[in-house]
Amino acid sequence: MPPPSDPKPPAAPKPPAAAKQAAKQAAKAKRCPICGQPATEATHPFCSPRCRDVDLNRWLSGSYVIPARDDEPDDVD
Repeated sequence: MPPPSDPKPPAAPKPPAAAKQAAKQAAKAKRCPICGQPATEATHPFCSPRCRDVDLNRWLSGSYVIPARDDEPDDVD
């Protein structure tokens, strides 16, 4: 009589710690949205206070806008 087959396949091996660390580093290696340099921890997601301020100025001056439709009724109570 043949031995019974195992109904579940063997578990996939876990990636080594080095692979996990490399994946974390790749995720952290985000680029500054203003100039493309690597972002720093202190000014994340920007590379410097200057780029952070450039982004803030763009929001405050209206260069960045969130689109809205004019035909939507106002929600006034």
